[in-house]
Amino acid sequence: MSHESRVVLVTGASSGIGAATAGLLGERGFTVFGASRRPPAAAGAIRFVPMDVRDEASVRAGVEKVVAEAGRLDALVCNAGFGIFGSVEETPLERARAQFETNVLGTLNTIRAVLPGMRERRGGRVVVVGSLAGRAPIPFQAHYSASKAALDALTLALRLEVAPFGIGVSLVEPGDIRTGFNEAMDWGARGTSPYGERLGRCEAVIRQSLPKAPGPEIVARTIHRALTDRRPRVRYTVGPDSRLVPLGRRLFPDALSLELIRSHFGV
Repeated sequence: MSHESRVVLVTGASSGIGAATAGLLGERGFTVFGASRRPPAAAGAIRFVPMDVRDEASVRAGVEKVVAEAGRLDALVCNAGFGIFGSVEETPLERARAQFETNVLGTLNTIRAVLPGMRERRGGRVVVVGSLAGRAPIPFQAHYSASKAALDALTLALRLEVAPFGIGVSLVEPGDIRTGFNEAMDWGARGTSPYGERLGRCEAVIRQSLPKAPGPEIVARTIHRALTDRRPRVRYTVGPDSRLVPLGRRLFPDALSLELIRSHFGV
């Protein structure tokens, strides 16, 4: 089957990396379904399906709708997610739980819904959008970093499990990308935190870095590559830190890596 005829579902497709990916895949000949909790009124060539990745029934209904309309589902891009900001000590468990329910369990829900069809047809592609933060954790974004580290392990283990069925699984790890991620961030309430000054310095670095970063189109191109490579790689890193972070984590001891991260974020 040529990639021009593939049917793909992209979660979190209404903005940022998901929107750029859905648009590019449509231009490259894919039949694209975008999943979003609040589908846009006008979506051009993208067919949107309402889906809350945290809700297993919602996910299954969305996947069934795609298969009913297109006849099959060849590829899945798991992109839905968001970030929270705050110290490990002070972040309420309900905020931490919401982070994992979307970023990790939402990805699990979607993968579990599409695998039976791919397995029966003995073919398909799954691309999980992780983050370099999963390998180089960000201070005061421990929960986000941990959720992306969980996706790292999940993706690699899944690749081992489904390889005999002809299903390719890859992890795409962006660094800083210029999207509305900061605007959607749950920054929390600082109040009289004992981490106050350091929280402020770290937040300033994060807020200043994204506007200078490349746009989501470079991630979309990498996702397209992961979907169309004859032999998809395990990992695809993308963005300004795509070489430095993996190299540093391989070569430097943990203590030095963490010191470099601490210095970068001013904490």
